[in-house]
Amino acid sequence: MKKKIIIIDKMHPSIFPDLESEGIDFNYLPDISRDELKSIIQDYNGIIVRSKTNIDKEMLDLGINLKFIARAGAGTDKIDDAYCMEKGIEIFNAPEGNRDALGEHTIGILLALFNKIHTGDSEIRDGIWDREGNRGIEISGKVVGIIGYGFMGSAFAQRLSGFDCEVIAYDKYKDNYADENARAVDLDEIFKEADILSLHVPLSAETNGLYVPDFFMNFKKNIFLVNTSRGPVLPLSGLIQLLDTGKIMGAALDVLENEKLKSYNNTEKIVFNNLISRKNVVLTPHVGGWSFESYKRINDVLIQKIASFII
Repeated sequence: MKKKIIIIDKMHPSIFPDLESEGIDFNYLPDISRDELKSIIQDYNGIIVRSKTNIDKEMLDLGINLKFIARAGAGTDKIDDAYCMEKGIEIFNAPEGNRDALGEHTIGILLALFNKIHTGDSEIRDGIWDREGNRGIEISGKVVGIIGYGFMGSAFAQRLSGFDCEVIAYDKYKDNYADENARAVDLDEIFKEADILSLHVPLSAETNGLYVPDFFMNFKKNIFLVNTSRGPVLPLSGLIQLLDTGKIMGAALDVLENEKLKSYNNTEKIVFNNLISRKNVVLTPHVGGWSFESYKRINDVLIQKIASFII
């Protein structure tokens, strides 16, 4: 019997012929609401989701015929993985599909921060030509510390290989992960040696809110920070404190603690307005892995994993 899946987020159109070529029956409902999904999920063996809704215990209990969940992206923090394991439901994600986009973007925002590209561009548009005020910093000669050396961290390290810098990496959950692009170290060496810290960790109960001022006070040097992982791992109120003291000399962020800007309460607005007023902060709207190429490549990865599972 054919497996039937539902796709609940907008996907690159290449997914349709790919699924058809594998003989997979699907319904494409990118505009479906959560309540609508709850009413029909029992009819499906699999679901492809990007970020529309949490696939939580409530949804999983309704999906009595679910065999797999495929996340069109790298992170799986919106899926209750423990309950999926309990129910025997497989989870597929596609970090292989957007690792290149993420690696390039991380280089891009670090270069923007170091070379003040954001401020230079803004000032010129306002008729200001300030060379000295936009003097840059070189990556060359720096020690770049990477926390989290999976697909994303290693993609960033690979792209640093031409910058004449030293790259050290720490990953709590991996063994023997050193490669030609990074030296594996313990966390203490990250604290001791890093000039730049780049976060590439998943969002989990352990990492949620982990990177607070107490963590950064372990660093021997004042550092520059890059976060292209998940916003909630780095509370912004703590980041403001670290920027105020100079412990963090500048930050490049592709993600925010709360990315729904229009939902901010007064406290969040105060912190956000403080952050965006700073010239030593570069912000992008969670687009690190979101290139035109990765949009399609994520499909390729997911279809391969789904087809292998169904076979």
